[in-house]
Amino acid sequence: MKREEDWMAGAIDADAVIVGAGPVGLFQVFELGLLEVKAHVIDSLPYPGGQCMELYPDKPIYDIPAAPVLTGRELTDKLLKQIAPFEPAFHLGQEVRLVRKREDGRFDLETSAGTRFVTRTIFIAAGVGAFQPRKLKAGGIDRFEDSQLFYRVRDPARFHGRQLVVCGGGDSALDWTLDFVGKAESVVLVHRRDSFRAAPASIAKMKALCEAHQMQFVSGQVTGFGEEDGRLTALKVSGSDGVTRRLPAEMVLVFFGLLPMLGPIAEWGLEMEMRQLKVTTTETFETSVPGIFAVGDINTYPGKKKLILSGFHEAALAAFGAAPYIFPDKKVHMLYTTTSPKIHKLLGVESPVMD
Repeated sequence: MKREEDWMAGAIDADAVIVGAGPVGLFQVFELGLLEVKAHVIDSLPYPGGQCMELYPDKPIYDIPAAPVLTGRELTDKLLKQIAPFEPAFHLGQEVRLVRKREDGRFDLETSAGTRFVTRTIFIAAGVGAFQPRKLKAGGIDRFEDSQLFYRVRDPARFHGRQLVVCGGGDSALDWTLDFVGKAESVVLVHRRDSFRAAPASIAKMKALCEAHQMQFVSGQVTGFGEEDGRLTALKVSGSDGVTRRLPAEMVLVFFGLLPMLGPIAEWGLEMEMRQLKVTTTETFETSVPGIFAVGDINTYPGKKKLILSGFHEAALAAFGAAPYIFPDKKVHMLYTTTSPKIHKLLGVESPVMD
């Protein structure tokens, strides 16, 4: 364990570190920015947006105030644009591995990439935890991961013109299956049963394409695979009829859902209830450890509602709750974005002329 003075060498001196770059974590950047607090944001995913980008980037969201409909991607893009004036520092593709209270009241924090911080406050906006995909269980197939076996689509063009097998029965599996019909050389959807957990319209369209022989659906479970010269060539699918079918496969997409993993958060000494962080008061959303705040789906308190807009409200109050730790000798006042020249300067906008 490094001594405190040794830890400081090479560590980032921060006022606020936000764990989680989902919508609530991004809005926490904004609320801190209004108080002139620069935030560092850490997320296990390689891009901001959290659950919105990982699970439903193109699905509509209808309960964001003043936005009748937004996709997860659009919401993320708008939040990133909103916080751009505050120039947050993103540390993506990293998980927080260590949080330790210092004698001076600040925190030592270290990520899986070795990035170290000494920070006055921490905001946990980790949603339901770091997402890890449920893996395809076929002994040895994992060696094809990221070359022929994928759990998310980052470059759709990579699958064009290929023999594609999609595994899963939810919205993601159906959406990508439908998207690749006509683009991939062949598309086969594999699901363990004939019923699906996807939108009825998507299911109907998939069945119509099967009837038109533009794609194929196979009910069963992947039990093995074929390979040749070190390349994946086929999946073996065992059906409920006892027949094992061999499906040609150059590329395999698997959508079995994601496992939210709290990971090291559960070891930080914070009071928890049902794998969620208890907050001591809804005035500040501070946890049982002073200086650490929890906002969004990761927290729990009487009357808690797991809504993005609730997380936005929590982020605003948490920012003010953290102010005494960051500015111990300064009284922080609430300013209105419509009328405050100071905030207009922070945002880089012109102050309106008032009659």
